[in-house]
Parts: sequence; structure tokens; C-alpha cells
Amino acid sequence: MAGIPDLKVRRLYLFWVNHKIKLIIGIVLLILTALSWWGLAALEPFYRNITIAQLPVTILIGGLQAFVFVALYMILLRGGFGKIGKKQIEGQKVNVHFKDVIGIDDAVQEAWELVELIKDRTKLRKIGGRILKGILLLGPPGCGKTYLAKAVATESGLPFLSLAASEFVEIFVGVGASRVRKLFKKARQLAYAYGGCVIFVDELDAMGKNRTFGQFGNSETNSTQNQLLVEMDGLGKKTEENVIIMGATNAPESILDPALLRPGRFDRKVHLRPPNLEGREKVFRYYLSKIKHDESVDCVRLARNTVYKTPADIESIVKEAALLATKEGKEAVTFKEISEAMERIDLGFKTPLQVGEKEKLKTAYHESGHVISTFLLHPTDDVFKASIIPRRSTLGVVYHQPVEEFFSKRKEDILADIKTALGGYVAEKVVYGKTATTTGVSSDFRKAMQLAHRMVWQLGMNNLGLVGDYAAIPDGQLSEEIKSCLNEDTLRTLKECESEVVELLETDRPILDHLAKELVRCNELEYDEIVAIFKKFGKGNPRKEPIQDGETIAPPDIRGQI
Repeated sequence: MAGIPDLKVRRLYLFWVNHKIKLIIGIVLLILTALSWWGLAALEPFYRNITIAQLPVTILIGGLQAFVFVALYMILLRGGFGKIGKKQIEGQKVNVHFKDVIGIDDAVQEAWELVELIKDRTKLRKIGGRILKGILLLGPPGCGKTYLAKAVATESGLPFLSLAASEFVEIFVGVGASRVRKLFKKARQLAYAYGGCVIFVDELDAMGKNRTFGQFGNSETNSTQNQLLVEMDGLGKKTEENVIIMGATNAPESILDPALLRPGRFDRKVHLRPPNLEGREKVFRYYLSKIKHDESVDCVRLARNTVYKTPADIESIVKEAALLATKEGKEAVTFKEISEAMERIDLGFKTPLQVGEKEKLKTAYHESGHVISTFLLHPTDDVFKASIIPRRSTLGVVYHQPVEEFFSKRKEDILADIKTALGGYVAEKVVYGKTATTTGVSSDFRKAMQLAHRMVWQLGMNNLGLVGDYAAIPDGQLSEEIKSCLNEDTLRTLKECESEVVELLETDRPILDHLAKELVRCNELEYDEIVAIFKKFGKGNPRKEPIQDGETIAPPDIRGQI
């Protein structure tokens, strides 16, 4: 653009601005050294020797005085406490490209559009447009928000300033605001010299929560956020200041202050979600390519068995599998290590706890009740493993999850969750009598009660014809009659689910006994072993569904391949 110097000239000017004090001091020192040398040469030998002998002590005392002066000056006059570690990184040195961001293709596409705008900002200005000021990355932990921000910096070729929002929060009043000012001053200098700059603030909710006003409000956090709002409004006053701020948070969007989210601040929101089946397959291939693994490892089956897992979860699974293979003295990772890694991460480590035979059998019946109710009654979840080996604080566990991603639940799905949760309790009651249940049902009851209460009170899935979220009504404003009806319907829902599971386990008592016997004998049952037991009694997997070409697709059976 006319009137704007070349970028090389800008960088020279920026170098002078950032280092002018050092350069001036260096030149002054050279001049003083030359004058001192000239003065010493003019002295008589006796006085010259005395001066040279006193020189080290003079330098030491002068240096100490200078150190004390500079320290006090920085702390008292230059806001030394407000210093923030904002190291400049050139975009090319970040070295994270969009091809490295795997499994979140939708978010990558949105970020690519941003990079195109950054690269073609001159064309954008010609039509009167203006580059985005702020991009907010929203999503659960481990989905790649930081990685995506690095890719934007790399692909755009701009300097990259990365820091956490917690670095702005201090107990000293005014320190956070001072740090924000210094950060944006540095970013504007880099934008002037390089044509743009990307600031990435991780965990934005640490400084961006809804502001509180009043006597007990957090004034320091408020002032820090206010300064951020002012600085973001100040961006773009000069056409050469292309500063883009990217924020990332795991918190819900409602946690953030509305002033941060209005147009002109964080103009674009990019939502990151756990990858789908295809995305998880790509992530597995990417991380498995970094280690030695057996060629028979099927990434498709692995992807099917990790529904709702994030890229960080998958990376953790692969790393854990590599550690297990190393521990067992193997040269490559196989399905066995990957399966065990999943179990360790999801279910916990096995506890060397000695359990008596009676308690072991009762635990086996409890877990068998969960297996049968899940396998035969649940429309979306499948059982991948049953174990009576103690883990964490439990004596047994059933590993089940959906066969594919579901982003909403139907009434029958929630009812199936309740029946599955009650399966262990009902099995104990069917086998040992109504009063012979154990404390192992406490967490199952809690889950079943919460689900039934939510169905009836909040989701309108009651049998009363009542529509609405009654849990949202403040205490005292809901009539006792309505409360009584809703509570009775909650208990009715639980009782109906229990009756259906009782009928199921009494009808299929031979399967229950056989599963419990096999669990006591083997301690653990894998997917293929569970399916084989049901087939032995003439029970197929109800989750087999026809697909378009007329074939059938079974639920993931990775553990059956180990």
C-alpha cells in the first residue's frame, strides 16, 4: 500500500525500537573505554599503576550500585511485577500444519478460511472488509484447540504469541491489566514489522468469566478483563495492525462474559467435538505410525471401539500400549497391548485384592445381571468386557458403550440405561432373595434414580401428560400436588424397569448361572466369549442392523480378535 515502508525496513525499525537502549549503552561504553585508554596513556607510570590497581574495586562497587538502582527502578517505576513471559515465535518455527491436525476436519475447514482471509487481507480491504479480530475455540479437553491455533500461525506465516490466561491473574491490583497492555503492545509491534500477529490465550475462562459487580466482586479480575476489552476495541485503528487473538476454553460459552462474545471482539466461534468414526481411524493411524506396531492391527476396529474418545485419549491409549509392550519385552505393539491399555485408562488398574469364594460368586452374579440386561435390552450399547477382578474401589465391572455416536437420547434409550443400572441388583435379588443384596448396588441405584428423576422432572418423559422442566422452578413456587405426582411417577418408572429386568433374568436364569460360573472360572470374559455364551442359549445380538447393500454389520468386536 502507498506510504507504507517495505517490511524489511519495518523490521529494522522494530529492531531499533526493541534494542535502542542496548545499542546506545554499547556505543557509550566504547567511547568511554577509548577515552579511558587515552587518559591512562597520558599519565605518568606511577599514577597509571595506582589507577589500574584500583580499577577492579571501582568496577565492582559501580556494578553493585547500578544493579540496585536498576532493580528498584524496574520494580517501583516500570511495573516489574507486571512482566509477562511472552516469547515471540515465528509462524514457520511453530511447524504445525493443517495436515497434522487430524480428526476435526470441520474445525480445520473453518480455520483454513481464517488463514485465507489473513493471507488475502489486502483484497479484503479493497472491498471495505476488515479481518477478524478474535476467534474463540470451544470444545472439551483434548480435542486439539491449541494444536489448531499453532496450525493457523504456521499456515499464515505470522509471529505467534502463546500464553495461558492464568498468567494475567494476580493478587496485586493492576498487575493483570498491565500485563495485557504489554502483551498487545508487543503484538502491535510484531504486526507492524511482519504484516500481522497471532495471540493465543489458552483457558480463556480464567480471565474471561462473567464479571461480578458490588462490594465483594473480584476487582482485579474485572480490571484485567476490562483492559482486554479495551485492547480488542483498539485493534484495527491503524490499517497495518493485523492482530488476531485466538482464545480457547473447555468451559461452556455461557461462563464467559457477554462483552467478550459480542461482534467486534470474538467475531468467530469454532466448535471442536470429538472425532467421528473416520476421524478416529485417522488419529489411530497417525499415532500408530510413530511407534512399531503389528501389521494386523486394524485401525477401523479400534475406531469403532473408542466412541466419544478425543485425539488426546487416543494418543494416551497408543502411548500406554507402547509402555505395556516394552514392559513385556515385545518388539512391536499388538492388539493385546492396545486392548489392555484401553482397559487401564477406562476401567483402572487391577487391584491385588484377595476375595473369598462366596463374595466372588455374588459379584459374578451381580456383573452377569448387568451383562444380560445390557446385551438383550439396550438398543445402542453393547458389552465388550465383563470382569470380577477388583479395580479402583469396585469388585467387578462391565465395560459397555454405544456402537456408534449418538448426540441425543430417546426415552427408550434412557429407560434402557435404567434397566442396565438395575441389572446387578435384580440379579442378586433373583438368586439370593429380596433381602440378600449388597452395598455394591449403591452407585447403580444413584445412577438409576438420577436418570428416572431427569426423565420425569426435566425432559417431559413422564406418564402424567405434564410438559416442561419442573426442576427449573424455584423452591416454593411448585405446588406440593405437582411434586407428589412427579415423585410418584419417578418411582413408578423405576418399578416398571425393575419388573422388566426381573422377568428377563428369571426367564433367562440358565444364561445368568452360566455367565456367573464362567466369570468365577475365568475372572474376565471378552466380547467374543460373551457372544458365544448367548449363542449357546439361542440368543443373537439384537444390535445387528441391515445396511444399504443388504448386508449386516455387527457391533465392534476388537476384543474378540485378540
